[in-house]
Amino acid sequence: MNQQKIFHYLFLLLLLSGCDEKKEQGMDINDLKLNQIQVIGSHNSYRMRPIEDMFDLLMVLNSELAAQLDYNHPSFDVQFSHHGIRQIEIDVYHDPDGGLFYYRKGNFFIGLPEASNIQKLLDPGLKVLHVPDIDYRTNYITFKDALTAVKVWSDANTTHIPIFILVEAKEGGITNIYPSLTFFTQPIPFNGDALDAIDADIRSVFGNDLNKVITPDDVRGNNESLEAVILNGGWPTIGESRGKVYFGLDNGGAIRDEYTAEHPALSGRVLFTSSEPGTPEAAFLKLNTPTESIADYVTQGYIVRTRADADTEEARTGNTGPRDLALSSGAQFVSTDYYVADARHDTSNGWTDYSVALPNGMIARENPVSGTGNFTGQEIEWFGLRGEFL
Repeated sequence: MNQQKIFHYLFLLLLLSGCDEKKEQGMDINDLKLNQIQVIGSHNSYRMRPIEDMFDLLMVLNSELAAQLDYNHPSFDVQFSHHGIRQIEIDVYHDPDGGLFYYRKGNFFIGLPEASNIQKLLDPGLKVLHVPDIDYRTNYITFKDALTAVKVWSDANTTHIPIFILVEAKEGGITNIYPSLTFFTQPIPFNGDALDAIDADIRSVFGNDLNKVITPDDVRGNNESLEAVILNGGWPTIGESRGKVYFGLDNGGAIRDEYTAEHPALSGRVLFTSSEPGTPEAAFLKLNTPTESIADYVTQGYIVRTRADADTEEARTGNTGPRDLALSSGAQFVSTDYYVADARHDTSNGWTDYSVALPNGMIARENPVSGTGNFTGQEIEWFGLRGEFL
């Protein structure tokens, strides 16, 4: 056991002893509700940086866009085990017939083959990527691949606090930026069948009974309004939710409305939606820009996802203002591209040592706004009980 692991082990013993004392006083950290904790998440969690030649081309064509794409993520298991990430984001494209993304047409301009030679891209089903033709590198080709990676890790680490998975149904491509470039791939819009496929893929990986998935029906019970339940303390406890995952739909507008149509209060649906407060579906809110007003929603009982940084700007400037506001706002999920500082900060003046973490390197802490105050400074994940932490 190396020195770092010994430190983690001793730290765990201290946490456990503190929790035992709380139990004697009638308090248990597992009695905290899902909305009473805070964790760090990753943005576009599946994504890998474009290959260097493609990035160089983007720098020539649109340097601002290229700068926004200059980040990278490892596989989910590394994010979960080594960086304590407990909220991820997956982008999916509709590909009902298969083959829509088999050709990477941007490769033509850098002298590489357009054909990917990836068999899974010929198969029908939801595909995972950021932007067709130019920003296609991903740790997971299909949505099922990404879901399977989460399930494999979860099955091996059964005491983990629930992982929230944000799913964005994407329809955009190069032609959204440059409409005249019709040579590039034209994504297919999401209709009701495509949105149903998201639910179906989740069921196919996690099981049709969804016993390891927290669904809107689980939270709502027999009530007519999901919102009414969560505004009255109805989120499940951490103890009830360990080893599970839950899902949110990133999209608002027409795609969200299509997903909720004929599913009042999300009845029968797998994903929570970022619906307007005052509607029966409202429980989760996606508020990307951190503001002090987030605390008002958190206090009421909503679960909120916000971002600590965007478009690599904070990592380049070192501006910690948005990060600090996001953490203090009480947003349960604070998403970042920099749970580890960009390694280039050691060798380049264009980068800083900016990163995002909870105090003392915790994976999950009691929420600074909606928590009880009984477990301030204590690790909720039970750091080190399973997996690679010890």
